[in-house]
Amino acid sequence: MNTERDYVLGTHDEELARLGLQHRVWRPMVLDCWRKAGITVGSRVLDMGAGPGYATVDLAEIVGPTGQVVALERSNKFVNALKEAVRARSLTNVKIHELDLMTDSLPENDYDFSWCRWVLSFVSDPALLVQKLGNAMRKGSMAIFHEYGHYETWRFFPRLPNQERFREHVIATWRESGGEPDSALGLPALLSANGFVIRSAAPLIFCVRPNDYIWQWPATFIAIYLPRLIEMGRIDEEFADKVRGELASAARNSNVLMLTPLVLEIVAAKL
Repeated sequence: MNTERDYVLGTHDEELARLGLQHRVWRPMVLDCWRKAGITVGSRVLDMGAGPGYATVDLAEIVGPTGQVVALERSNKFVNALKEAVRARSLTNVKIHELDLMTDSLPENDYDFSWCRWVLSFVSDPALLVQKLGNAMRKGSMAIFHEYGHYETWRFFPRLPNQERFREHVIATWRESGGEPDSALGLPALLSANGFVIRSAAPLIFCVRPNDYIWQWPATFIAIYLPRLIEMGRIDEEFADKVRGELASAARNSNVLMLTPLVLEIVAAKL
């Protein structure tokens, strides 16, 4: 029987729902990225770190029955959610592999594209993953990344001290788990060392007010991750209440601005 392989962010029902909201917030940017990269009907796409499959389903519907999506995910709970999403939509062009990107080999296939979003930040060895990707992708294929480049850009104007302390706890727990929040910083060098050349790169960062939908992305993360931090013993309920209260007050003030964490969009071709 498969056992659940957890993440620092968790795989509980609340996290699964949060990932759905996160995908809805980012979906317009993601679809535009895929379109510009050339993903279309008949494309064969490797989805690395697929989670519950929100992007997998979108990719499968884009590439159609003549294309294929190979989804890789280590969480058994997320894999089951992905299988249910595929079944519910009667998608026959998705292959799902429950595997660990660090310890298992990537499935061989004649991929046209790979998609990797917020995965390098959580693996213990990004260099190994990019090396595996370089070995798996054929000449002329495209690797697409959305990865954090500078997580500390996440801040509020005017400044909210408890939110900044929360952000530092997030960064610390990710690093303590073996990850690196600012994983995109090393990505260009890793791509170059593994036979890729960058075709395009762009910063994705937003300055939003409480009534903007994007506000819900970080706000929901705060609500879900505070209990996680308490479970880890990093914070107490008193501090969590301060963070919640500060955020609630900010959400009622249309003059408060939130700058989101910097994400780098990188598209690279395999030489």
